[in-house]
Amino acid sequence: MDQGGEVAVWPRMEPFLLGALQVAPPTKLSLHYLRKMAAYVRSREGCFPLLGWLMWRHIACGKLQLPEELAWLYFETFDLLIGHPAEERLEWAENLSQCLSPRELERQRSKLSVDTLQFLLFLYIQQLNRVSLRTSLIGEEWPSPHSRSTSDREAKTSSQNKNWDDQAHLSFLQAHLCEMLELLVEPGQLSGSGQAVRDSQVSLEAVQGLGLLLEGSMSCGRTIHPIHKLLSRAPHQAQAGYSKLTRSFSLHPLLAWLRQALVVNPFGITACLRSGKKLAWAQQVEGAIKRAKIARNTHMAPPGSKIVLMSQVFRQTLAKDSDKLAGANVKIHRCSDAFIYLLSPLRSVSVEKCRNSTVVLGPVQTSIHIQSCEKVRVVCVAGRLTVGSSSHCTVHVLTPTRPLILPGNTALTLGPFHTHYPTLEDHMASVGLAVVPNAWDQPLLLGVEGTVPDPGSYRLLPPAELCPLVVPFRMDGDTCEVPGGLPSVYQDALDQREKSVQDWQKTVKDAHLNKEQRRQFQAVVEQKFHEWLLESGHRQELDSLIPPSITSADHSDNDGLEARPLDTRPEETCSRPEGHTPMPC
Repeated sequence: MDQGGEVAVWPRMEPFLLGALQVAPPTKLSLHYLRKMAAYVRSREGCFPLLGWLMWRHIACGKLQLPEELAWLYFETFDLLIGHPAEERLEWAENLSQCLSPRELERQRSKLSVDTLQFLLFLYIQQLNRVSLRTSLIGEEWPSPHSRSTSDREAKTSSQNKNWDDQAHLSFLQAHLCEMLELLVEPGQLSGSGQAVRDSQVSLEAVQGLGLLLEGSMSCGRTIHPIHKLLSRAPHQAQAGYSKLTRSFSLHPLLAWLRQALVVNPFGITACLRSGKKLAWAQQVEGAIKRAKIARNTHMAPPGSKIVLMSQVFRQTLAKDSDKLAGANVKIHRCSDAFIYLLSPLRSVSVEKCRNSTVVLGPVQTSIHIQSCEKVRVVCVAGRLTVGSSSHCTVHVLTPTRPLILPGNTALTLGPFHTHYPTLEDHMASVGLAVVPNAWDQPLLLGVEGTVPDPGSYRLLPPAELCPLVVPFRMDGDTCEVPGGLPSVYQDALDQREKSVQDWQKTVKDAHLNKEQRRQFQAVVEQKFHEWLLESGHRQELDSLIPPSITSADHSDNDGLEARPLDTRPEETCSRPEGHTPMPC
């Protein structure tokens, strides 16, 4: 570690991006109750320094009066946030898949435990998306004849999340750091109201727990350290009030030192937009108001802070299979009439404010969040799926956790994962995702402050409407079918449809048409097919796969599959690219 100079400390991105649920938390997770919980876990055997699922369920359901499914949601989300090796994830999935009864499932869950102090901080940062009284007061001064309904207001509240906003992360820590430190202090050093007294001490173990939220570097160095490592050097220990005798920090000097050192995350989305590497993965298309913006910081950011931002991709197909995507947190923003294929193992994905688009993803290790989208189709394997404030969207997902349905959704459709590409199973293994258990059809509805959104906001895809999606690119690999297969009821529907096609082909063959009749019949079929392509919008999808005659001059970052802009030739001259098949649905 560097031997001197200034220190910079910043909020880690992932706890806020992946850990804070994008909805206001229940009132029972307020500071008042978390202080009670902090005192309780330190006074009960089996709660500290590790908190198991059974004890957390007792606290959440018995003390905080939370529903058990919500208690498990928070526990599971925290465990998903913490980095486990892929092998451990796969072993956990295998053990869960072998549970044949609720009792066996509970026995398996009881083996899971989390760091108690970090879990307290995780519960506290759920306040990130709580709307303050002041914000609610200055939002709309007076009701109007066109006032939004309660569900609309809930949707707006949910959509105004701050999970990607590094400035909001910094402001949150600056405003609430004292309260978070008080949660880490032993109860005997707090006043009756749970606040720190003048000589309160923060142990080294508590500072290590603070590493969930804070990291930094010395003298603008490139090496990133957790907060307890930065505070292991004598000069900073003295400034932060460290006592070798008690092996702890005095709370108020530590708080002052942290506030002085806090800066915005240098690897956050603000820095990525300002100084990240711009990519020529998408091209300007005639009719687009703004140029597509694609940037990344993956060439210089540490693990957990790698970002790829894609914004305003319009009327084109963008397809990538790149090492630069692997392990990245991806944000797909304001894309319209686009077809996006990101066929690499990803850390997390956010799809926000997109319209009339299709997004096909490689395995997403943690979560995919869909927010404020309209008529978007997403196909993915993911640790968790969350959808909020979106309308007429369809999600085909394979996930070991229950999909989370937030307020504001309209006509949402959930369907089984129904595609594959040659390296899919290898990518799934690399991020610890298995084919079982698969909870795609067991959504959990979660509203503002623990309420339940309208259960009519979603449906499960009827089997008769399922059409497998074909990834229209040639790649090397061993996966040649949907991992785990389709659910039996959907496979039966496909088999019946295939039988109908075979029966039709037999009918045509038995008609014994002459050459002229076959030509006329073929012309009618092709005409009807092209009419269907136009009416369904799949014509644009096929056209966008045709390689452009003139490509972008900058190909320095165009490894992997190529971006292919929409073909603008007259309809009668357009043909399907060799080796590509139309994608049903």
